[in-house]
Amino acid sequence: MELNTPFPPIEPFHSEFLKVSDLHTIYVEQCGNPKGRPVLFLHGGPGGGCNSDHRRFFDPAHYHIILFDQRGSGRSTPAAELKDNTTWDLVADIEKIRTHLNINDWIVFGGSWGSTLALAYAITHVEKVKGLILRGIFLCRPSEIKWFYQEGASQIFPDAWEKYFNHIPEAERGDFVTAYYKRLTHENSDIRLTAARIWSQWEAATSRLFVDPQSIEDFEEPVLALQFARIECHYFINDSFFKTNNFLLENIEKIRHIPTAIVQGRYDVVCPVRSAWDLHKAWPEAALNIIADAGHSANEPGIRSKLIECTNAFKMY
Repeated sequence: MELNTPFPPIEPFHSEFLKVSDLHTIYVEQCGNPKGRPVLFLHGGPGGGCNSDHRRFFDPAHYHIILFDQRGSGRSTPAAELKDNTTWDLVADIEKIRTHLNINDWIVFGGSWGSTLALAYAITHVEKVKGLILRGIFLCRPSEIKWFYQEGASQIFPDAWEKYFNHIPEAERGDFVTAYYKRLTHENSDIRLTAARIWSQWEAATSRLFVDPQSIEDFEEPVLALQFARIECHYFINDSFFKTNNFLLENIEKIRHIPTAIVQGRYDVVCPVRSAWDLHKAWPEAALNIIADAGHSANEPGIRSKLIECTNAFKMY
């Protein structure tokens, strides 16, 4: 099989809704080989949810593939809920899934926000992670949020930026995250939905080396747009609930022994290569793979190929 060809489509052998708090219930599915090496897939956003293509990065004959929709995302309920929805709630949910499924340890695979969550989980539960495959590194530092939501990416995609920019009155443009948060949490549902679509479509427009109109169109769907935009903005206005602005790099020493592969698009505008480089500098043992002809999306051919190469290589762990 060619490396850049995803594994064939598969259906879960089991799916369920796991109650993780008085408020939140999360969707969890298992695919592939129930007796295989457990691997956990962490989706992006936060708020992005999982889809059937995410199963196809892994050899189903070898891996016991676990996917779940994080709080408020995808099929989890309540949809787009912000209460009791923090990084550390998600880390705790991952542990609840692991114990619920009677898994001793696993490989963790995460891209974009999923890379953030994978690092946070590994730092917190070091002994449970036997390998990390990370894509489109996002360390949730203020500089990264400012680059994408305030000024930086706007210089590369001024056409896509214009709608995002014009939605906010001039008096509030000094802090777009705060301005959008105000609208995404507004009591008026129309105000929330309009802001959610604009926020989400800005990211969709910039996520690939070659713009994909369909990915932008997808966020016309109200629930998807609200989940993605509300949860993302909630996390970012709260500095992703980390104690310091550089929390992940400050704690890398705890996990430097874990075999790790980093896959990063050279022209990733959403999560620029600088973050992957900073992670690699702090963690030289982690293999950094910069894909020369790719942006942010895991579905771009070069990134997809390398990710599948990595999941095949990690069969040894």
